[in-house]
Amino acid sequence: MLSDQELDRYQRHIVLKEIGGQGQARLQSASVAVIGAGGLGNPCLQYLAAAGIGRATLIDDDTVGLSNLQRQTLFTTADIGRSKVQVAAERLAALNPHVVLNPVARRLTPDNAATLLAGHDIIADGCDTFATRALVNRSAVALGIPLVSAAIGPFEGQLGVFAGHLADQPCWACFAGAPADIPGNSCADIGVLGAVAGLIGSAQALEVLRLVTGFGEPQLGRLWLYEGLSLATRSIRVPKDPACPVCS
Repeated sequence: MLSDQELDRYQRHIVLKEIGGQGQARLQSASVAVIGAGGLGNPCLQYLAAAGIGRATLIDDDTVGLSNLQRQTLFTTADIGRSKVQVAAERLAALNPHVVLNPVARRLTPDNAATLLAGHDIIADGCDTFATRALVNRSAVALGIPLVSAAIGPFEGQLGVFAGHLADQPCWACFAGAPADIPGNSCADIGVLGAVAGLIGSAQALEVLRLVTGFGEPQLGRLWLYEGLSLATRSIRVPKDPACPVCS
């Protein structure tokens, strides 16, 4: 039930016929686990909190560094050395006190993934290693939770929405394969334009909101690709791999 204050806060959502009061109520009762409180997690969390998501679990064991501030806009110079999830939780609570925030300053591992991710409606993954992405995907399939996976490069980004636990839907591994097959580089190695992180992280929040409220066209099984040097975008459908070791 939305209070009078919440009705005022979310009125720009409520007047949208695709969302309305029912959609806002769904957001209020939804829970999301966000893996990574960095370049992608910052904008994703900001827009989810502003939109009135009911509960958000923030999972990241990292601390704020000076080089983060070029793209991670929840943090300030005074936060250097502090836990990213703790700082993020403070800023998000100030933005919207109606959101229940659960900061978890731990790295996701095979031993704790099921425990930390269980009970959420959606998982939003913005981590920075392929091994963790593969673990998140396996956990999402095993737990039966939709996954919104985002990644960025120097000037490009990609965003996929997966429900590999469903018989007719692919999982992240259906197109990405096994982590050992994929070379990876960090932002420190190859660089990244800060605004690209903001754009892709915001789009990640958009897809979480779409899954919760059901507005527009469903994007399950689709991969959106963005290239910032030319502002080119394209969307492709990912087929379910009948030989996928995770979801088939």
